[in-house]
Amino acid sequence: MSAAKNVLLIVVDQWRGLMLPKLGADYLKLPNIDRLSAEGVTFRNHFTQAVPCGPARASLLTGLYMMNHRAVQNTIPLADRFTNLAHELRRGGYDPALVGYTTTTPDPRTTAPNDPRFFVLGDIMEGFHSVGAFENRDAYFGWVASQGFKLPSTREDIWLPQGGGGSGATGRPAVIPSELSDTTWFTERGLSYLRGREGRPWFLHLGYYRPHPPFIAPAPYHAMYRPEDMPKVVRAGSPAEEARQNALLGYYVNHISQASFFQDGKKLGSAMSEPEVAQLRATYCGLMSEIDDQLGRVFDYLKQTNQWDDTLIIFTCDHGEQLGDHHLLGKIGYFDESYRIPMVIRDPRQEANGTRGTVEARFTETIDTMPTILEWLGLPVPRQCDGSSLLPFCQGEPPADWRTEVHYEFDFRDLYYSKPESSLGVPMDKCSLAVVQDENYKYVHFAALPPLFFDLRDDPGQFVNRAGDPAYAARMGEYAARMLNWRLGSAERTLTGYRATPKGLEVRAA
Repeated sequence: MSAAKNVLLIVVDQWRGLMLPKLGADYLKLPNIDRLSAEGVTFRNHFTQAVPCGPARASLLTGLYMMNHRAVQNTIPLADRFTNLAHELRRGGYDPALVGYTTTTPDPRTTAPNDPRFFVLGDIMEGFHSVGAFENRDAYFGWVASQGFKLPSTREDIWLPQGGGGSGATGRPAVIPSELSDTTWFTERGLSYLRGREGRPWFLHLGYYRPHPPFIAPAPYHAMYRPEDMPKVVRAGSPAEEARQNALLGYYVNHISQASFFQDGKKLGSAMSEPEVAQLRATYCGLMSEIDDQLGRVFDYLKQTNQWDDTLIIFTCDHGEQLGDHHLLGKIGYFDESYRIPMVIRDPRQEANGTRGTVEARFTETIDTMPTILEWLGLPVPRQCDGSSLLPFCQGEPPADWRTEVHYEFDFRDLYYSKPESSLGVPMDKCSLAVVQDENYKYVHFAALPPLFFDLRDDPGQFVNRAGDPAYAARMGEYAARMLNWRLGSAERTLTGYRATPKGLEVRAA
């Protein structure tokens, strides 16, 4: 192996964590991701720390729990006092390139109020060098037009189905052909960057918009999967029954999710029949296969240029997707479908040869991604980071004191496209929930709503709230204490490792 050390961080959008062939989803046709799993470690219980995109990507790229970075929703700023993966890579001599987006709103205390970044859902995180930005989509649509494709007056209509209609469940192909899809464009941007970096170490955040909605796939991917072959939906017998579990769940069952992106403006997950959900899932899988084909081009390029064995490859995601489960669409609330995400790591070094093709079942979190990359490059991990490197799992030496539970958070304050705060009458700063979950139980704590407690052994679908059951009172108290211990032990620590002494400044943090 040469001395060059490259990193390819692949970040897809809205990909459910268990939807990988390596984890039993044998109905999926993902040969390239599957070969990545065969040469790396696949993490079965990997969770994002927050949803939707902005908070999730803030945790991914800062290594911080949401309770520390506090970019709690899309459009909510990320404080500029935090470092991030890009800044740390620059300290190590890398020029971190980014294809895609990070959905980051800048700090308004250091940014002019008329900055264009305050007029969009989010922009690119400071420190990254964009080589294929998708935040305002101008570059993508410009490329489509340059290929001779006539854009409609509403340019986003290229994602609608051929023959017209809204963006609900459909088996029809998208207006845009696959050779001009956003998935192809992201790949072209990534490959263009890599061709210009031959012979020099590089870091590339290769982002993809899919399988994010609208759930309409270009041909031939629209017909790659049959609805009847899809996993059955997991939901209560009726939307009304589902909604009774919790006031927040009731709101989302009965209102358009901020993440459903149905352009007809009317479709609810709770209004979808089982055949509609099955069609939606078939199209969702087609979008996954389109990404897999494009990743095959990237992997082949790395092999052809002898960079495959000099490159750490990580395949992961920002958050999951309800996909009809619990009568919901999008990434919301407190169910696993929104938070469990894929994580595959291929460490090319000889030290990882003994773990190739394995599946790791211990709990890992998106905050572990930044420490993993920095450690692999031999760069220091900032004390800011709440996560830990996953490289020991790749080397067959998992830490003895590794976490035995997972934590995630959700903030449901009002935004311009979603109003649960107003609907529920909850104060803005109390529109929050946090989850502690292990193999057996799941505790959901709300700042201003009653808690939830699920026995995952008897109720893996999480339909029966045991919070009011006397038989579970002691157990729920134990998990509430775990939640408090986690928050106390994970509080923001950037400067807490320093102290003044009679001999001057002392640094205690390792």
